[in-house]
Amino acid sequence: MHEKLKTSFDHIHAEPDLKAGTREFLLHKMSEYPKKSAAYRSLLAAAICLVFMLAGFGGYRMYFTPVSAVSIDINPSIEFKINRFDKVLSVEGYNDDGIDLASGLNVRFMGYMDAINQVLNDRTVMEYLAQDEVLSIMVSSADGKKQNEMLANVECYAAEYHNVYCGMGRYEDMTAAHMHGLSFGKYRAFLELQALEPNITPEDVQGWTMREIRDRIDALSGTVPDNGQGGAGHHGQGGEYGHRNGWSTQSE
Repeated sequence: MHEKLKTSFDHIHAEPDLKAGTREFLLHKMSEYPKKSAAYRSLLAAAICLVFMLAGFGGYRMYFTPVSAVSIDINPSIEFKINRFDKVLSVEGYNDDGIDLASGLNVRFMGYMDAINQVLNDRTVMEYLAQDEVLSIMVSSADGKKQNEMLANVECYAAEYHNVYCGMGRYEDMTAAHMHGLSFGKYRAFLELQALEPNITPEDVQGWTMREIRDRIDALSGTVPDNGQGGAGHHGQGGEYGHRNGWSTQSE
């Protein structure tokens, strides 16, 4: 069955990355039904292919185009690319610990909230949180309405966790963040620190934990931390990020 699917895609004229992504998606969906008959799985593959063909590859392209992102940073720094249907298209690590974490995740084509849940229940991440480290979840989208919706979702989820803070940043900031080898969540924290300490560079903070960055910001701004007693922070338009600790990362 998998070989037939590969052969079928070889006859479709589309960009290689889109073809590869769709083939992987179909294989992923079929693997969810291991006990189903071969005929059922063939029908599933044919049905999804038909949807893409009827859309003249418009739907095909739409599904595999990222329009939003989620950055999760504590010491591992990872980033999800999200499509318009709220599904994870890819996960990438932005430091050694992030690369290790990303390699152990199985979140592709999963809803982004389920993917976030998998990360926060990862043993390494749970150990960091148990050591009073700080975890940030930053969302960004080219669509402002979608960005606000994502922020509301992660804030509601993070309210149940200790030392997990939420925020949002400009989608266009991701390019600059990646040029410096940072996730856009850590890059936003770096920009806030740089405003207080102009000589600091992205390379300086690359190996820092989010707790170390936040403590440095607190020290330079004269903010008294709450010693980890806060819950989930927030970052609305013109609001604060991690308001209990006095964090402030405006989304200009």
